Amino acid sequence: MITITENIGLDEDELAITAVRASGPGGQNVNKVSSAIHLRFDVAGSPSLPEPVRARLLEQAGHLLTAEGVLIIKAAEFRTQERNRTAAIARLRALIQAAAVPPRPRHATRPSRGARQERRASKRHRSDLKQQRGRVKPE
Repeated sequence: MITITENIGLDEDELAITAVRASGPGGQNVNKVSSAIHLRFDVAGSPSLPEPVRARLLEQAGHLLTAEGVLIIKAAEFRTQERNRTAAIARLRALIQAAAVPPRPRHATRPSRGARQERRASKRHRSDLKQQRGRVKPE
């Protein structure tokens, strides 16, 4: 069980973790050892996520999501498979924790009287400047 928040926990069976060969420099090590991790998590079909968290996660995940609603995290920062695995799980945990926080409701506000007066004064000033740019009349 992977604890996300005090109310949300993921069963490890919901995660599909595969080790792949990392790209980039590394000499023979990069050609022989599968140290990078691909973590797949089916957001759309997960029974562990509450519906509001699922909806926010699907909205926030962006390019990490496939068309079917599967979240894919690629971790290749470290040279060992175990550290990349913990990094991938930490990134998944951070994404779900961010989605678990509901957005603050927006309260409609109006500009203050001073702000309205300042806006009108700047518009008046700009208008006066533009009026002065007119053609000069010959005398």
